[in-house]
Amino acid sequence: MDRFLLMTCFARAVETGSFTAAARDLSLGQPNVSRYVAALEEHLQTRLLHRSTRKLALTPEGERYYADVRRILDAVDESESSFRSNVDPSGLLRVACPTALGHAFVLPHIPAFLERYPKLTLDLQISDRYVNLVDEGTELAIRIGQLEDSALRARRIGSYERVFVASESYLARRGVPQTPEDLRDHDCVIYTLLSSGATWRFRETDVPVSGRLRVNSPEAVSSAVIAGLGIGHGPAWLFDEGLRSGRLKFILKGYSAPAVPVQIVYVANRLLPTRATVFMDFIADVFSRIPAFGGTVKPVIAGQQ
Repeated sequence: MDRFLLMTCFARAVETGSFTAAARDLSLGQPNVSRYVAALEEHLQTRLLHRSTRKLALTPEGERYYADVRRILDAVDESESSFRSNVDPSGLLRVACPTALGHAFVLPHIPAFLERYPKLTLDLQISDRYVNLVDEGTELAIRIGQLEDSALRARRIGSYERVFVASESYLARRGVPQTPEDLRDHDCVIYTLLSSGATWRFRETDVPVSGRLRVNSPEAVSSAVIAGLGIGHGPAWLFDEGLRSGRLKFILKGYSAPAVPVQIVYVANRLLPTRATVFMDFIADVFSRIPAFGGTVKPVIAGQQ
């Protein structure tokens, strides 16, 4: 039996979440797709998928095999597309993106991207969960901060300055910190997914901070600071609503923090399909026009005119 067909059916079943949807995408009957995946499992002598009436779920062996299969299929697709340079990019592109960046700066531009590339399907995974590109078969991820994984390569698309803010009510109650060291005596809202943990970095020093509230969402940091629960730390655009309304105030203006890079990362030894490179070019152009990331044009924010 055609092993390439078996791998294709398996990959589409994983990506669509069901044999029925995979069969529709591949113009095959649902029983055939199910049979082909079962034949692949028999050939490998291992179970790749857990079946239930609601959904398909990868086994640990299936997760590893899917990542390998996705690389193989992408390599074939890229090899063929190199002989069809005039053909529009096509297929499924998987991109991971942090929530704050995704909602404010990426999603508003996706309609234009999909209109430009009508044969391409985008699986945009907006989450603050760390996505392992090697194991999960995701081609690209937009990441904030320095690249630390040697298995990845990065394309820098911008950077931003971190600021320190608090509400009028909090400052009236607890006083205004005058130096970074003063933060030790204040309640700080801790973003638990920050790579530096409960340590806030300034150019001259690092300061360990603490507080009664810890959250795993940037938006929750902003909401908590507006509610007067403590001092917040992050990009100015995260606190834009509170700053414009006057509910939040900048503090520690004379103490700068290191600029934070924003990058698109991909697996170093994986052949990137054309659909991935055109997305990188598109998003790099978008970010080059956003002042918050060093660009020159006002960004389009969802929900604003």
